[in-house]
This record gives sequence, structure tokens and C-alpha cells, in this order.
Amino acid sequence: MAATCRRLGIRTVAVYSAADAKARHVMACDEAVAIGGASPKDSYLRADRILAAAQATGAQAVHPGYGFLSENAEFAEACAAAGIAFIGPPASAIAAMGSKSAAKALMEAAGVPLVPGYHGDDNTPELLAREAARIGYPVLIKASAGGGGKGMRRVDRPEDFAAALASCQREAKNSFGNDHVLVERYVLRPRHIEIQVFGDSQGQVIHLFERDCSVQRRHQKVLEEAPAPGMSAARRAEMGAAAVAAAQAVGYVGAGTVEFIAEEVDDGDLRFYFMEMNTRLQVEHPVTEAITGLDLVEWQLRVAAGQPLPLRQHQLQITGHAIEARICAEQPDNNFLPATGRLDVLRWPPHVQFERGAVRVDAGVGEGDAITPYYDSMVAKLIVHGDTRAQALARLDAALAATHIVGLHTNVAFLRRVVASQSFATADLDTALIEREAAVLLKQPPLALEIAAAGVVAHALAEEVAAEGDDPWSRRDGWRLHGGARRHFDIQHAGALHAVALARPHGAAADNRLELQIADQRWPLQATALGGGRHDVTLADRRLHLTVYAHGERVAVFAPAHSAVLQQIDAIAHAGEGAAEGGQLTAPMPGKVIAFLAKAGDTVTRGQALAVMEAMKMEHTLHAPRDGVVAELLYAVGDQVGEGGELLRLAPA
Repeated sequence: MAATCRRLGIRTVAVYSAADAKARHVMACDEAVAIGGASPKDSYLRADRILAAAQATGAQAVHPGYGFLSENAEFAEACAAAGIAFIGPPASAIAAMGSKSAAKALMEAAGVPLVPGYHGDDNTPELLAREAARIGYPVLIKASAGGGGKGMRRVDRPEDFAAALASCQREAKNSFGNDHVLVERYVLRPRHIEIQVFGDSQGQVIHLFERDCSVQRRHQKVLEEAPAPGMSAARRAEMGAAAVAAAQAVGYVGAGTVEFIAEEVDDGDLRFYFMEMNTRLQVEHPVTEAITGLDLVEWQLRVAAGQPLPLRQHQLQITGHAIEARICAEQPDNNFLPATGRLDVLRWPPHVQFERGAVRVDAGVGEGDAITPYYDSMVAKLIVHGDTRAQALARLDAALAATHIVGLHTNVAFLRRVVASQSFATADLDTALIEREAAVLLKQPPLALEIAAAGVVAHALAEEVAAEGDDPWSRRDGWRLHGGARRHFDIQHAGALHAVALARPHGAAADNRLELQIADQRWPLQATALGGGRHDVTLADRRLHLTVYAHGERVAVFAPAHSAVLQQIDAIAHAGEGAAEGGQLTAPMPGKVIAFLAKAGDTVTRGQALAVMEAMKMEHTLHAPRDGVVAELLYAVGDQVGEGGELLRLAPA
């Protein structure tokens, strides 16, 4: 947004929390104002402090971004009362669409198709359970005021309904301050297709085509693309007209997204149902910008200033295909648990930022910044555009391969596997794609040990040459005037410790030949440093370009098709350390204790749910690692726990 404002000659003011003092949005703006503590309730959800910052700096308008107060009708009203323009729809439209239940009633009256379900005001557990039985399992429980997959659970059996409902309501209350839910039929093999709409204050409403957001984990989007694969011109026109009707029904002004659930029918066409409307700009709006060549933030600013929409429906057209990948700090192989930590290395592929191009990166952080537990786990959006979907897929894989992040867990390797999967490559899409392709997407073998070790060795030799020069008497690569030599590396790879040797066979000094040795295997090795951590490595008959980053004992090796993070163990530094006691219930990520499901003295069995934690606005249930007796609860409900903190003590049964 700051780049668009600079181009238009508009001065920008950022607001920031204690956790975001060095964030990219702060640095990008002309001025910045601190508004409170790290917790959203102490800063980004404080409408009074945001308005005070606007008034103190002379700001004429507030852009609410993607989350927090962007869909808060009271905030929009407060802006109007303060004489400050809210860059978004009128408060009445936000309120109308803010409740999923009320929105569905409006859509039904406007003739927009709905998924069968219960959208009433009565939220007593007994009534909701009866309605679920009437609708028929599987059902989907959804927070009425929610979004982003929070407060949402699929339930397949009546006996699981009560626990899922309680969890949804807790999560909804914490995320949105409202625990009201609705219950709908769960559409089998659903596709998530949304329509970008735009309205102006003169009463004009248009749509800017669709985005397919079907690839999701935990009801949150992973990949988004435009246009939707397999969308016929007739169905596109029908869905666009339904979205425009939905926006007109609430007097919509500005950017919004009408979201639909779609399912394929016998003839291969799509039947669609209204799901909800997001009354803001979406995280995935760059794919719409890529296929239309438009700047949607500029449109927002112009509409908020009272100007008419720059184009009419017949003037819009689709050019090429665009895909966005959400790069998140998380652990895909551990149920997508969010991760926190410092971005020791953050390197992007060559791209054109803020403008239409083959590759675009929208990032809110830079190298050296930290991903904290207070906000969303997304690091950046990586967007590619091509003439065809096939070209866009190839560009996305190449861009992800050139994305190097070290310091915390990310989903970059997982995203590459999704892009290469049979289902995604052939556009066999639905919201269960990740579960359906789990065998090829999750828990894949790590980078081969010999390649990872070659990267560690090549980097170590290059660092020593850089420090010591080419004097053969000072180098530690095994050079000898006579005879051979061996050098040892202790490397931890994929949870196992390996003894790796670098040998210079007898008589090899003249041609600089080396040999990598692991157990009883041998590989001739040649390595040439290319600068910037890049190495040209030949391992036996295989030639690879490896990029290596080292921070202390941690070494990250990026190969063309894979990557790995290893530990180059300093045996002396770790002398005397014992193995950690197994079988503990520890926090897999920093977060807050929401509930304990057992008390001291209870006998528990392996796999039994024992505690619920919240991190990044999502609930995570933790299970007993073994049979035992709960000897002691080490935290209280509401306590913050660091990653690895022991939550309770288990004694033998």
C-alpha cells in the first residue's frame, strides 16, 4: 500500500505495536506512531488509539489492512464520527455481512444460492445438535463472526459434536469477541471459489473475476490462483452476477470478496453456494491484480475519495494465469503447528516488487526480523504470473526453489511438493487436496545425507580458505606433501548423528582430489566456491549447485530439489550433556494454556487429550505421549508457555 501511495503522492502514517517496532510497514511509511503492547487487544484492536494517531498526525483516512479492525462496523462508524475516511465499505454493509447468519438470510432474499444449514439466533448446544442431525453428517460448525479458518470444525459423527462445538466457540470468542456459530451441510469434495467485487458511492458494482482458493490446511488458504481452472464463461458470468447481487443487497462500496462453495455435478460443470462475504481487501488480491493489470489499492483510495470506479464491467478482461503461495512459519509435518523465531536468512528470488511482473513478493518482514507468537504465521506472499497455467506453475516452482529461509520452520518445501503433486498439476482441486495427497506431501525423506554432508564440507573448506588464504601449510583440507589424510565432521541429520570423513587419498595432492566418506560408502568430491554461500559441487558423477548458510553449529544446505538443516556438532562444546528425558508433555510452540483436560492424580493413556493451547489465534490439543499418572500440573490456565516448556509431569502408571 505504501508504494501505491508514494506513486499517487499520498503521505502515509503507520501504527505499530511493541512487537512491530521494526516491521516493514513501519519502515515503508513516512511516519509511524506506537499504539501499545504486543497483544492485539493492547494495540491493533484499540480503535481509540488508532484514531488518536490519525488525528495527531493529520491523517485524512485510515486503511485497515487485511485483519483486526478491517471488518469492524463500530470502528468504521468511529472513523466517520471523527471525520476520518474509512477506506472500506460503509458500517452498515460490514454489519450486514459481519454475521454469517444474518448475511445468509439477506442472500436468500436476494436469490443467491445457499448451502443447506441452520443460521438461526438460538445457539444452545442441544438445539444445534438437533439441527446437525436434521442436516445430516458430516456438518461444518462455523463462527458466525469469523474468518481465516478460525472457529471452524468439520464433524463426522454425532458423538463428536459437543466437543467440537465447545472448541469452536472458545476460538471464536477469543478471535472475534463473539461465540455465535452456524451449522451447515459439509459439501463433499468442495471447491472454494471467490469473486472479487468493487463498488463506488455512485451505485456502480462490478466484479473482477474469480479466484480458486481450494488448497487449504486447517480451513486456511495455502495456494490461490486466478482464473479458476475449468471455469466456463457461462458459469463465470453467473457467479459474477450472483456476487454483484450480494454486494448490491447491502449497498456495498469499496473492495470486497464474495466467497462460494462449489461442487462438480455430473456434466463436469459447477454448482455453487454462497458461503460468506469478506468486507475488505483479501490477502490473495495480487493474483487478481496480475490477471487484470490493475492496482486494487489505488481503486480503494479513489473510491474512498468519492470517485467513480475507473472501469466498467465490459472493459475488464483476463490476461494469463496467476498463482499465489502463502509462505508461513509452520511445521507441515507436525499438523502445521505455527513456528516462531528469528529469520537468520531471508533470501527471495529475483522479482519485481509492487508492480506487475512474472514474480512478485509481498513481505512484511526482512532478514533479522522475528516471527512472534502474537500475530499470524505468514512470512510473505509469493505471486507468479504466466501466459498459461503451466507456465505459472513452472515459475512458481522455480521461485520457491530460490526462496531461502533459515532460522525457523517454514512450509516452502511443502509448497513445492503441492505444486508438483498430481492433483494440483492437473487442477483436480478441492479443499481436501492436502489430506488426499498426504502420502506425497507430508513426511517426505530429507535431502540425501551425502549431498547435505557435501554442502557442509564445501562450505567449511571455503570459509577456511577465505580466512587463511591459499598457503598449503595453513589449510585444514587434508593437504599433505606426502601421504593421505582424513578430517572428521560430526553431523546431525534428520535426527541421527553421523560420522563424516573428508579424505585426501595418497597421491591426490597434485590434482586436488577429495573423497567424502560416510560409514562404508565413498564418493569422489570436488567443490568450488562461487561466492555468497554458493558452491559448485561434483559428488561422484553428479554435479550440483548448492547454497549453504551457517550460523554457529546450524548449517542449512539448499539443493535444486530439496534442502536440509543440519547440526555440525562440536563434540568438545557438548561434552557431558545427557539425553533429555523422554515421554514428557511439552509445548510444541509458544502459546497460552486454554484448558487442562486432566487433573493431578488422574490415570491417562497414550494419545489421550490432556491440554489445549492457543497460538496465533488457533487452538491446538495436546495428547499424552505415554501411559501414566498425572503427578502435577506445572502451569495454570491462562499462563504463557515457551516452546518446549513442560506442561505437566507424568509419573509411571
